[in-house]
Amino acid sequence: MGKQATRHAMTQDQINRLLVQKGLEGNRVVRLKGGDPFVFGRGAEECEALAAAGVRFEVVPGITAAIAGPAYAGIPVTHRDANSSFTLVTGHEKEADYQDPEAHARNAGTATDIDWAVLAKLPCVAFYMGLKALPTICKRLIENGMDPATPAAAIQWATTSRHRTVAGTIADLPAKVAHAKLTPPAITIVGRVVQLRKTMNWFETRPLFGQTVVVTRTRQQASDLSMRLEELGARVIEAPTIELAAADPHEVDDAISAAHAFDWVIFTSQNGVAFTRQRLLALGKDARAFGKAKIAAIGPATAQAVRGQLCLHVDLCPQSFVAEALASELLASGQVKGMRFLMLRADIARPILRQKLQEGGAAEVRDVPVYQTKPAESLPETLIEALAQGRVQWVTFASSSTAKNFVGLLGRQYAKSLKGVSIASIGPVTTATLTELGLAPRVEAKPYTIEGLVDAIVDAGGSGADPAS
Repeated sequence: MGKQATRHAMTQDQINRLLVQKGLEGNRVVRLKGGDPFVFGRGAEECEALAAAGVRFEVVPGITAAIAGPAYAGIPVTHRDANSSFTLVTGHEKEADYQDPEAHARNAGTATDIDWAVLAKLPCVAFYMGLKALPTICKRLIENGMDPATPAAAIQWATTSRHRTVAGTIADLPAKVAHAKLTPPAITIVGRVVQLRKTMNWFETRPLFGQTVVVTRTRQQASDLSMRLEELGARVIEAPTIELAAADPHEVDDAISAAHAFDWVIFTSQNGVAFTRQRLLALGKDARAFGKAKIAAIGPATAQAVRGQLCLHVDLCPQSFVAEALASELLASGQVKGMRFLMLRADIARPILRQKLQEGGAAEVRDVPVYQTKPAESLPETLIEALAQGRVQWVTFASSSTAKNFVGLLGRQYAKSLKGVSIASIGPVTTATLTELGLAPRVEAKPYTIEGLVDAIVDAGGSGADPAS
């Protein structure tokens, strides 16, 4: 039932009828509304329609935009040194020039009920839905006696990753908003409390605020990286380039059943651990299936997954999180010649580890794919649109395969699409692939972990604050 100015999926009367219809059918209906349903949210009209139809309802109040938006912009709506009252006003409900057609028809022939002479004397006022009417609002406040130097701010897409704030005075705010090209939805707040933003602006000062970062990891893995980036203020677009699926269970089950007979079992990724666990459970087995075999893992995240998901102690995790480093440490410690190795990993895993173990004299190296990877069918439209509009600052790659698939999905003009976009690589192997593709990374993680990747972006990215704020 989303509504934007001049772009309504349904009229309010249609929404009311739909709520009544679904309620009378005996359904449990949830009507989600932004902010608080009773603060310029038309919630009262919906409740009246339900009550008239005899449909029971309950209301869960929310935090209205005039409180939440300024709070995220570092503006308290009250302060005992500035104001002890706070007024909420709709910025267009009665202003005929700015009403949507439905509101205009409802109020045809009526005059505005806003007493501008009184409003101009109030210490703190928030205007909803008044961005188009902002020049008129500010003009009327000044005409009715408000000091033109009174601080004011307009906040767009408040509290979200698209949050932007333009601050000024009631004399210059309309021009600043126009210059910054702010568009609805937005809330405008007028009063001395706006000055506190200089010291209380916590949300917009986060290191990646205002920057859009693309995460190309699989859906199963994206959440951890996305969450870390969002906590730092970034707008994240998840664009998985790989889809994972379980490999042939017969080969995997056979390998797991024989795992106790190997000297070493090697895991090279968290995904390998997760899919191995699935087959263990399906077979009715547990950690005892690995017998006295020693466990090796590449990278601390993989090692943690082994401990957490399989309850196994990790005997070897090389300091450098690449296959070559694991092979070197095994060779240096005399743990290769005559030994039997079982590797449980992806179907597209690099052959270098297997080759080095075989060259080192291993008695057996059994390389078993426990999961399959295939390219995603397409990239999300939100990403294509953001790239076309130049709104993407970073694209992150956590493996060579994601880089190759991403380029393939973008098409032949991928270099043009990524012009001006910074590339972040998780490690040297991925960096080599990106370089071959003509996409030299701006940063490379050190260490080669998700944490290292985020830290590298933060170190290179600066504040990322929008100049309009």
